[in-house]
Amino acid sequence: MAHPKRRTSRSKKRMRRSHHALRNQVVTDCSYCGETMVSHRACTHCGQYKGRSILKTTEEEG
Repeated sequence: MAHPKRRTSRSKKRMRRSHHALRNQVVTDCSYCGETMVSHRACTHCGQYKGRSILKTTEEEG
């Protein structure tokens, strides 16, 4: 098996891992009900996504 000839320095290792950081989620307002929701996800309050009903909510079931 191949082995590295030199040890990877702290600088090179940290530069490589600089892309591993988590980013904040983008939060927007739902166009249907106005609640805050995560972008590109179905609204947890009303279940709408791009004008279509995707999720069943407790209001619809009862």
